[in-house]
Amino acid sequence: MADLIEKLKEIGFNTYEAKTYIALLKKYPATGYEVAKLANIPQSRTYDTLKALEEKNVVAATNTKPVSYTPIKPKQLLSGYQKKMTSAINYLEKHLPEVKDDYNEPIITVVGKQNIYNKISEVIKNSEREIYLEIWHQDFKIFEKDLLDAYNRNVEIRIVGYDNFQSRFGLVFEHAFAKDIEMSLGGRMIIMASDDSEGIIGKVSSFKNEAHDTNIIWTQNKSIAFIIKEFIVHDMYLIDVEENLVEQMKYIYGKGFKRLKDKVLGSNATYMIH
Repeated sequence: MADLIEKLKEIGFNTYEAKTYIALLKKYPATGYEVAKLANIPQSRTYDTLKALEEKNVVAATNTKPVSYTPIKPKQLLSGYQKKMTSAINYLEKHLPEVKDDYNEPIITVVGKQNIYNKISEVIKNSEREIYLEIWHQDFKIFEKDLLDAYNRNVEIRIVGYDNFQSRFGLVFEHAFAKDIEMSLGGRMIIMASDDSEGIIGKVSSFKNEAHDTNIIWTQNKSIAFIIKEFIVHDMYLIDVEENLVEQMKYIYGKGFKRLKDKVLGSNATYMIH
């Protein structure tokens, strides 16, 4: 009975209305006094409730004295509410986007390792065309099946892989400085862009007691998703250039791009991620 009341409340009834309607289904026609007893609600509230249900065309009243009430059939009730809800949803779907033409999707923070993994899995499963991803090997293993499923439905998979990365599918660019980056950040970055419409960027902490340091941002803001994809693409460019011009890069920029880092970040910088 409690479940029926809750479900009726979900479609717009209040508690007294739900109890009254259910009581009338058990015994009708019934007077206000009888309804109060059957529904176990205060008699002082019964008549207001019955009047409200009558205005909603959920119950019908007689012209007799005392007045008695009869409920409409459940099938009729539900059919009416279904049409009403469908009409309202269709209207809102059409007109809500008109309220603000330049609406931008929000940026949502997702905290906690399992919540992060659930969100990433959800984005992968919803991908239709392409996934660009930067990820450590130990995190990749968690999503390997989801990514393989996406690959098998012709989603392009391109990955910047960290820490002796291996994959049986997709195009992988292996980053050479995984350990240095993880030590510098105190965690492993996860960066992803899907279909130019969703973006994820954040960090999984390397320390068990630093759960607060495990969070990502997720968004369907296309401008942010574009920036995230561009970040990943430029990493791929640099990795490929370095692999094919190893000695030249070392000669020009020094081991581990030291001279380039000094130029961009300053020689005293502690931010030495790339």
